[in-house]
Amino acid sequence: MLGRLNHVAIAVPDLQAAAAVYRDTLGARVSAAQALPEHGVTVVFIDTGNTKIELLEPLGEASPITAFLEKNPSGGMHHVCYEVDDILAARDRLQASGARVLGDGNPRIGAHGKPVLFLHPKDFLGTLVELEQA
Repeated sequence: MLGRLNHVAIAVPDLQAAAAVYRDTLGARVSAAQALPEHGVTVVFIDTGNTKIELLEPLGEASPITAFLEKNPSGGMHHVCYEVDDILAARDRLQASGARVLGDGNPRIGAHGKPVLFLHPKDFLGTLVELEQA
């Protein structure tokens, strides 16, 4: 079921400053910022060759990462994203095993234009897991 690591997401209080660290200090290629109002975040992606780093900052007052940044004002790792071949089959298998899918359980379109789901961190060793259809 589990495919390759698609990205590691880091929540940041200032997206432009964080992107500059990766671009100017590490020499990374940084994508243009992309607002995702349906997810309450603005993101950029850093291409590392074999995977990506996603930097995300809150978009709007109801952003799901606002509480994370209140607890971690400097930012930090927010989630990991794995690819799956069939997101609905993965969801059904996970739910049958007792894993909790966040939200209403239905995939939403993510930053890459593909269906995504999030899994409760308490079911995955304290780590928020995103699944993205490959």
